[in-house]
Amino acid sequence: MADEATQELSVTPNAVVGGATHVSDEVVEKIAVAAAKSVPGVAELGGDVARFFNAVLDRVGLDQVGDARRGCSAHVTDSAAVVNLVIVIGGGRPVPEVTEAVRAAVTSAVEGYGLRVDEINIRVDDVALGGPVAPSA
Repeated sequence: MADEATQELSVTPNAVVGGATHVSDEVVEKIAVAAAKSVPGVAELGGDVARFFNAVLDRVGLDQVGDARRGCSAHVTDSAAVVNLVIVIGGGRPVPEVTEAVRAAVTSAVEGYGLRVDEINIRVDDVALGGPVAPSA
């Protein structure tokens, strides 16, 4: 009788389990930040206030706090992402050239993870003109 109550489930090598996959906004933000930082002409990410607080954190030894998503926000719906970036460009770099390179790099990186990029909005918040200027005599 015990043998009659036991059932075996057949499992085939190609069996697929149902369910949903959700990619968090934070994952796309990390991917986008890494891609944007790799573009020549991008000096930093983040707005004035964020850069100020991050500089303070850096000075007190907390330089890894919040690093992964500085200057980026993303929203993922289904398998599509909208990415918003705030960047600082290097001095002498043409804004359209840098922003188009950022869009291309971020799109390629995010799509490499199997997501579609619907939109990449970029705000150029500042320009990095080099080190501190020495006072003139």
